Amino acid sequence: MTPHQRHDHHHDHQGDLEDHDLGLSHDLPRIVERNRLGRRRFLAAVGGVGAATALAACSADADSTSGAGGGTAGGTPPEGGPGGAAPAGSEVEVAEGEIPEETAGPYPGDGSNGVNVLTESGVVRSDITRSFGSASGVAEGVPTTLRLKVYDLTGDEAEVLSGAAVYVWHCDRDGEYSMYSESIAEENYLRGVQETDEKGWVEFTTIFPAAYSGRWPHVHFEVYPSLEDATSASNKLRTSQLAIPQDVADAVYAEAEGYEQSVTNMAQTSLDSDNVFSDGYSLQLAKAAGSVAEGYTLTLNVPI
Repeated sequence: MTPHQRHDHHHDHQGDLEDHDLGLSHDLPRIVERNRLGRRRFLAAVGGVGAATALAACSADADSTSGAGGGTAGGTPPEGGPGGAAPAGSEVEVAEGEIPEETAGPYPGDGSNGVNVLTESGVVRSDITRSFGSASGVAEGVPTTLRLKVYDLTGDEAEVLSGAAVYVWHCDRDGEYSMYSESIAEENYLRGVQETDEKGWVEFTTIFPAAYSGRWPHVHFEVYPSLEDATSASNKLRTSQLAIPQDVADAVYAEAEGYEQSVTNMAQTSLDSDNVFSDGYSLQLAKAAGSVAEGYTLTLNVPI
């Protein structure tokens, strides 16, 4: 079954590491110190307004060494991505709660529906455009940098969540998913895991995803307590999806080679009719900066 045959239901659905043959347990000590995080508790002490205030208070920092600057927590950070200045006269949106739980869809690759890329050595990487291990495919498309900043809302005040793990995956420019779609079932590109830094940021180098039939263009992601825990969907803290702004998607699909079918698919759906985002997407709509010629940066804050 290909993505073009599927119908998602809202509640269903820098460098690569070496030594791919030694397993994830071999990789972890080489990547980070083991940093066990406590089990997540649902937001109780922080109400909507309180969460917004706390998030605003803890988001004014900047990281000049890693390039992961402070954004304002919420669905849409300042223009320009992390560390970028908001344009004159713009308003920075602030979240009023946790990012919504969403379906992982039928192609998660996290062990919940067949294959599990999370147990494979080499999955912890920032560049997800290439397959790893025994696969060698490369995903073609408009270069895109994906940046997510994770916040912890379990305490009395929101805090950036460092030492967590974020797994992202999305379709290629043909609307196909590696490991599942017949034509690329042997590939594992456009899937990867990163650990959040001291500012709560992760960054992935990828390509702009297609809009396939029945869905708004999106990126899936899961947040885990740590890299150690990021081996099975049963350990996840949150599953959600990033929505891509319409003006950016329209530009890519109209101008870039290989996205022709996405033009037709985009014309048949909208954020308000999409079966995932139709119940609200303000906390999931990414900020975008860039161009078709130079590539894009998509940025989203992830309060959990």
